[in-house]
Amino acid sequence: MAKEREEIIESSSGIITTTVDFVFNWARKSALWPMTFGLACCAIEMMATGASRFDLDRFGAGVFRPSPRQSDLMIVAGTPTLKMAPIIKRVWDQMPEPKWCIAMGACASTGGPFPTYSTLQGVDRIVPVDVYIPGCPPRPEALMYGLMRLQDKIMQEHPTDYMFGRGSVSQEDVEGAATADAEAGENAAA
Repeated sequence: MAKEREEIIESSSGIITTTVDFVFNWARKSALWPMTFGLACCAIEMMATGASRFDLDRFGAGVFRPSPRQSDLMIVAGTPTLKMAPIIKRVWDQMPEPKWCIAMGACASTGGPFPTYSTLQGVDRIVPVDVYIPGCPPRPEALMYGLMRLQDKIMQEHPTDYMFGRGSVSQEDVEGAATADAEAGENAAA
């Protein structure tokens, strides 16, 4: 919270200045739309988190979406099997960028108490996971804590790097590509 207050500077005339990254990240973290993707017993705890007692709407994540094309957060709650793995991957691929993933429970994180041939030993083998929530099943408070940690992670991102085409490209990569293009041009001319 102190970091957020540092980003906004108010002058005596009532004008607020901030960065584009801060505004975009604040909007992203305040409007997460999780997808209903419950596989086993953890899904009951996920549903309880969205109910009135725990009220996930306070964090801007209470609108569970039925379609992957409308959501930006996948909460894998339950035991992913090897038969379910291609479907999880397909659903992940259908989600628009930016997207995040939470592995809820021991089964989604590490395979849980099922070291068998049919259980996927962690959903991170098929999709990138941002936050792991331990427990079997984890309480709704744990999911809310994991969501707050994801919001902290979102606030550290730099969305303008991707908007303006800089992405995760370093200056050395750019110079190396320019050198390779120049050498290819010389070889073609010779």
